[in-house]
Amino acid sequence: MTKTAVAIRHVAFEDLGSFEPALRQLGFEVSYREAGLDDLADPALLAADLLVVLGGPIGAYEDDSYPFLGDEIASIEKRLARQRPTIGVCLGAQLMACALDARVYPGGVKEIGYGTLTYSDAGRRVLAPVAEAEAAVLHWHGDTFDLPEGAVRLASNQHYENQAFALGDFALATQFHIEATVEGLERWFIGHTLEIATTPGVDVPGLRAQARRFGDGLATASAATLETWLHSAEREAASA
Repeated sequence: MTKTAVAIRHVAFEDLGSFEPALRQLGFEVSYREAGLDDLADPALLAADLLVVLGGPIGAYEDDSYPFLGDEIASIEKRLARQRPTIGVCLGAQLMACALDARVYPGGVKEIGYGTLTYSDAGRRVLAPVAEAEAAVLHWHGDTFDLPEGAVRLASNQHYENQAFALGDFALATQFHIEATVEGLERWFIGHTLEIATTPGVDVPGLRAQARRFGDGLATASAATLETWLHSAEREAASA
């Protein structure tokens, strides 16, 4: 029986990246739901074997401007309550925090570019391939969140204590990106041109150089991390 993976996409260029071929290789049928256009209260989001909530340039708390966020958070909340495998990346991680009643808010520092992390013991287990490789991950955010009740902190850095968390073996949230590819980032550089231009010390040539230096190694580690996590999530789902 084919497994299904549904990704909620907030902007066209922030897609599954290196996760997509890895998911297809693991036997998943992959599809997207487009935020702002598709019904994010669709029961198919709960029924999917895996939900991946991707990034985007809006705040998880901006539901007055983006009413779809209410349905999106409610769908995530239902999945987490039923311990359905769920991954959140950047905005997706913040929306997972909202669904778990944690505070999401603007941070003191905007992080754009590659950097390393400090991992907890749990983080070295859950994110093992990335952590063991000491891979530089891609940061692209200005918001942050409090650690949800019952969640385990996985990673931190000098700017933000909560860079990733897990809930059991069925939910993984990363403030940073491990899925972005070198090729795919060329679209980010266009789509995020205003943000890049208004962030001191950040420019496209510098980001492109970082991507060429770190991107291929991160893509390999990210695919392995996804596979490791999915095996754990599937074992938990089978025993639930």
